[in-house]
Amino acid sequence: MIFLLRRIAFYLFTAWAAITINFFLPRMMKGDPISAYLQKNQGKISPDAIESLTTLFGLDSDRSLWEQYIDYWQLLFSGDLGRSFSRGLAPVTDVIASALPWTVGLVGIATILSFLIGTSIGAYIGWRRGSRADLVVPFATFFSTVPYFWMGLIAIAVFSSALGWFPASHAYGKGTRPGFTPEFIGEVIAHGTLPALTIVVASLGGWILGMRNMMVTVLDEDYVTVAQAKGLKPRRVLVNYAARNAMLPQLSSFALSLGFIVAGTIVMELVFSYPGVGKLLLDATTAKDYPLMQGLFLVITLTVLVANILADIAYAALDPRTRQMEA
Repeated sequence: MIFLLRRIAFYLFTAWAAITINFFLPRMMKGDPISAYLQKNQGKISPDAIESLTTLFGLDSDRSLWEQYIDYWQLLFSGDLGRSFSRGLAPVTDVIASALPWTVGLVGIATILSFLIGTSIGAYIGWRRGSRADLVVPFATFFSTVPYFWMGLIAIAVFSSALGWFPASHAYGKGTRPGFTPEFIGEVIAHGTLPALTIVVASLGGWILGMRNMMVTVLDEDYVTVAQAKGLKPRRVLVNYAARNAMLPQLSSFALSLGFIVAGTIVMELVFSYPGVGKLLLDATTAKDYPLMQGLFLVITLTVLVANILADIAYAALDPRTRQMEA
């Protein structure tokens, strides 16, 4: 309980700092959303409408910066992240909600698969260190060093253009009506398979190499030697003694990866024209849509914090020494 309370207090302070920075940062940038919106709609906005937009975006000059800060917190607690002027003044929450499931569904599944597969392969290679299994490491590392956009273009050229196995772009076919139907779900899976495979292949090397190196270190520990001396089955020593302890540092990296799932893979979404959060963030930056950028940064930050909280809890559950040190 002491461990949990201290970690929660730390992350609450971090969340407050991140939200505060998220409030002040756009106001420190050159220009403002009202000026950018007026440049796109020259001669189409009346003075009364400009005044209404100024109030809507929380940039009313009659209110001090502190009052705007308080208003910002009140809007956050009410679930209002403002209006996106690049999306027809649609609520930012609705814009993010429309793109979030695509990114979480694709990048999330791909990240979890790459972690599970890479960690399992790395544990086996570390257990069989010095054998032919070590040859997997340079191959996997090579694919991790290849620029992702190049790997994505090669995948499209081979598996889409040449072989015709998978669609080349978008989340589903043109003219298809979204819905929970077998046809639509099949199209989503078909369009998402190729970008998901490229994400898995590109990230496998890091998980394999990290787990393999930790296994080599853990196998020299005394408790592994004692377990082997007791005559325990090699599989039990591998899973319960070696891999369980070697996987602890991997959890922190995995938590960060889970947190940044919401940010999406911008390059992947550009290469495959996938309608995710990464592409939405790039479009918002290009259009200088500050409310949408602010909302996206906030969602990404809070997601990373939640992922780290879950990683700390899992770390403490697997390693009792962490709880004892905090206590």
